[in-house]
Amino acid sequence: MTEREKDDLFYVCSLIEFLGRLTKNTTAEVVRVLAKEGLAWNLEFADVNHCLSFEEVGDEMVKDYKIATGDFDSVAQSEFAVPDYTAIGSVYHDLILELKKDSDKELVDIMIDVFTSFISDEISDFNASTFYENPSYIYHSYLAGELLD
Repeated sequence: MTEREKDDLFYVCSLIEFLGRLTKNTTAEVVRVLAKEGLAWNLEFADVNHCLSFEEVGDEMVKDYKIATGDFDSVAQSEFAVPDYTAIGSVYHDLILELKKDSDKELVDIMIDVFTSFISDEISDFNASTFYENPSYIYHSYLAGELLD
């Protein structure tokens, strides 16, 4: 994977987190709405879109993909300082890159698997510390299908 592709992945992971917060949906719901085609399109054009603000791209995507407002508000539910959406994007980015190393699956399929798995709920719980954990811990927990002790 080239550095540009890695940057594009980081951008799209951050955008998914941004959209979840903007629309009060889980990242899993955002990924379901975007579907494989939408994720692939966003990866392909990430180098263009990253020149625009997340707000501009997010507003456009809400309209284009008809993303309805949900009732999941990870920011309001947090009792602590909320990490920036790019910090959370980085957590997803690292996990997806690690999973891609040993997989022949398409990057988009790995993204869908990760964002719709239990680990996404754990990362989105800002009252827990999963998003601060070592990337290796998150990776091995994902593989185990549960948070490791």
